[in-house]
Amino acid sequence: MNQDRKNKVDSRQGSAFGKIERMHPIRMLLYLSMIGIGVLFFILVVAFARTGGFGNEQFSIPKFFSVSTLLLLFSSYAINKVPRIYKKDKLHKMTRYLSITFVLGVAFIGAQVLGWREIAASGAYFTGKASGSYLYLISALHLLHLLGGMIFLAFLLFKTAHMANDGVRSLIFIRDPYRRLQLSMLRTYWHFIGLLWLFLYLVILFMA
Repeated sequence: MNQDRKNKVDSRQGSAFGKIERMHPIRMLLYLSMIGIGVLFFILVVAFARTGGFGNEQFSIPKFFSVSTLLLLFSSYAINKVPRIYKKDKLHKMTRYLSITFVLGVAFIGAQVLGWREIAASGAYFTGKASGSYLYLISALHLLHLLGGMIFLAFLLFKTAHMANDGVRSLIFIRDPYRRLQLSMLRTYWHFIGLLWLFLYLVILFMA
């Protein structure tokens, strides 16, 4: 009985290590990067919490932060459809959904900037109290990581739009396993950034 249990445990461990070994190095790098980003923001959130938040200050969370949260959630919904459309060989439709995701990403950036203007109008500045400084820093760093995803999104968008207009190239594009990997990684990273902002938004809402 004990030997059977040991064999099951060994097989599970072997299976887990096998999955890691079979994972593409670029995907592994993405996961490690996301872990690093998560740790960075966890440290910043803890530091922000240690300042006591805004306490008795007259501060309310910017309305445009709420708008930007909805925009990012809608963009996650749009990009989630892309891999399925890719499998159905519908490049024009895939281009449309990538474009929607990109436009919502740009709108998110605009909403964040307007949110910073709201924060400044409330009397909180980057060089002011620690709570205000952390708020600017956390939101700006998140925006920076989103921009990284948007650059890659823009690359895939233009690549897809170009290939969609050529029958031969579109067949090569659709059958390319590396392209499938890129789309999967983009979706994973975009969802991660979206969930990260949702978590940060809830923290800011709680600390306000």
